[in-house]
Amino acid sequence: MAERTLPNLFEESVKKYSNNPLMWEKKTDKYEPLTYDEMKSHVYKFAAGLIKLGLQKGDRITLISEGRNDWVMSELSILYCGGVSVPISVKIDEPNDLKFRIAHSESKFVVVSKNHLQKIQRIKKDLPDLEMVIVLDNVTDLHDDEITKDAVFKIGEEYLRDNEEFFNQTWQSINENDNANICYTSGTTADPKGIILTHRNYTANIEQATALLLIPESYISLLILPWDHSFAHTAGIYTLMKNGASMASIQVGSTPIETLRNIPQNIKEIKPTFLLSVPALAKNFRKNIEAGIRAKGEKVEKLFNKALETACDYNGLGCDKGRGLKKLKKPLIALYDKILFSKIRQGFGGRLEFFIGGGALLDIELQKFFYALGMPMFQGYGLTEAAPIISANVPAQHKLGSSGKIVVHLDVKICNEDGIEVPVGQKGEIVCKGENVMKGYWKNERATNEAIKDGWLYTGDMGYIDEDGYLFVLGRFKSLLIASDGEKYSPEGIEEALIEKSYFIEQVMLHNNQNPYTIALIVPNKEAIKNELKKHSLKIQTKEGQTKAIEFVQKEIDEFKSGGEYENEFPERWLPASFALLGEGFTEQNQFMNSTLKMVRGKITEFYQTRIDYLYTPDGKDIYNHQNMKIVERFDG
Repeated sequence: MAERTLPNLFEESVKKYSNNPLMWEKKTDKYEPLTYDEMKSHVYKFAAGLIKLGLQKGDRITLISEGRNDWVMSELSILYCGGVSVPISVKIDEPNDLKFRIAHSESKFVVVSKNHLQKIQRIKKDLPDLEMVIVLDNVTDLHDDEITKDAVFKIGEEYLRDNEEFFNQTWQSINENDNANICYTSGTTADPKGIILTHRNYTANIEQATALLLIPESYISLLILPWDHSFAHTAGIYTLMKNGASMASIQVGSTPIETLRNIPQNIKEIKPTFLLSVPALAKNFRKNIEAGIRAKGEKVEKLFNKALETACDYNGLGCDKGRGLKKLKKPLIALYDKILFSKIRQGFGGRLEFFIGGGALLDIELQKFFYALGMPMFQGYGLTEAAPIISANVPAQHKLGSSGKIVVHLDVKICNEDGIEVPVGQKGEIVCKGENVMKGYWKNERATNEAIKDGWLYTGDMGYIDEDGYLFVLGRFKSLLIASDGEKYSPEGIEEALIEKSYFIEQVMLHNNQNPYTIALIVPNKEAIKNELKKHSLKIQTKEGQTKAIEFVQKEIDEFKSGGEYENEFPERWLPASFALLGEGFTEQNQFMNSTLKMVRGKITEFYQTRIDYLYTPDGKDIYNHQNMKIVERFDG
């Protein structure tokens, strides 16, 4: 049997689907296809060029680029040489963060797009292992140790004329247990860890994904998520490649913001059959849809809300869709779909069958919203250490609120704090074992031994499996609220609800580390608060205005307490008894959010430790304390 490597996977797909488009890229005014066969030609030339330039089996190459044809071409070429790809997020701008990853991986080459070349030029003098920088675009004023992609192609073409046999032997001799990737964690609490994934880790997970969700070769996806991220990497690039389907990249703008602005137009042009999403994107899509409905006037908005309510009731949790008397609503749903929902779907190209959501927990209300529109957003679960897919909801079997059924050929158990498996329905740590589980952490034996015990990967995530075999993920153990009596609770559900249902709360992080009560760090919606104050004829600079602003936020929290609109949704002991208003939001730039837009709790806690400690004093517990008043006063600053 042939080795189950990524080059062999690609070769098989080229044989079966040679003339199918693999990639779609928009460089000028329209998307152009690149077939599987054409990609193979590019990969051979580039890989041969890398070999001629001195790349040897096991060497690491850092890859930094926006999602584009050349991203896939570069990674495949690295793998064909027996090299190890080290994909790094384009969002990493801090020189030390970038330097750590390149130096720690001992990367020999860096492959980079012109938009990020300067980052490398600033730090390369301090990277002793780095021999060459390959630029994916034609740029002038190259340094002596820099070369363009086209120059590598030329070197590769010449090399292949006399060395084709050696080149073929090189990629055919790769073992499935050889390292394919080193993917770095976001480094939320310490230095980032380099997750080593082998060829077999990837091919196993691709097989698992394909067994769960059949991908026809007609499928196309616009890959919106960063391509270095494990979710887009496996569930997007390689799963599509395995099945003869195609992927499109976002049109690259001159700035990251410009690139983001191209997404809605690109979706309409590509007409994807499915999309990969994370909660932050899903919320954005929902806001835009609701804004579009509101713009059509009160009548349309009322009709939309009624249609949404009817569809949500009919759909239930998906697995009980249209059951019992609900089936009587089917003709009404069809009508709503014709006059409303189908028109919204046109904004997504009109062919979108579903989203797959990952990266973080997806609020069930958000899932119900998209399901009602006929574009269900199916929650999945995984982590890079598992290459990354562990479970997923799919069209054939799904239960909203869950993270779906476990993929095939993966053992999953739920363990208590002593590592003993607990019965079905009981909460504990999610632990898994299978061919998709990482080899370990690069040059970090201690972390490897903490994560993998007897072949089992301890995920650090809390969850349970219900009687129907669906996995429910409740959050990170490290982010759990821990009361003074030792009881634990996952904060994510409360945080999501406060943001979703509050007009005045933009971001929130709950905290309780064996304290007498839970507190919250709240990023307020300054504009919404100022507008509300105007309605009360109050000014932000007055004590009365500041007090009222803080009261607005408190009232939103009170809605979840006894007597509030959302009472009993969460145990009251875990709702914040006090809060600190923050003047700055959590962003990627201040490193309080990672590349998948999840809060970096460790860094936030460390940065705001003084304010957190203050909230556990009698003065601080009073929400109208001088610190909160001062933050509100600065809303106009």
